[in-house]
Amino acid sequence: MGQAVKKTISLPADLAREAEEMAKEKGQTLSAVIQDALRLARKARLKDEFLQAQDYWSRKAKEKGVLTEEDLDKYLK
Repeated sequence: MGQAVKKTISLPADLAREAEEMAKEKGQTLSAVIQDALRLARKARLKDEFLQAQDYWSRKAKEKGVLTEEDLDKYLK
């Protein structure tokens, strides 16, 4: 892991309590819980972007009549 950068964030009281409880239950620091949450959010965002791109290119392929791998081979030749 790279060098840590300290940041100050604000959380609503209920979310701060929940994050602190999670840290205590997991035996982690509050910082580790927030890092995990951000990693999960990034992973979800990347998955959503991938699915959007996949949907876009699937639609484009269907418009060209490319429905199978065999169709794709024919199209690319």
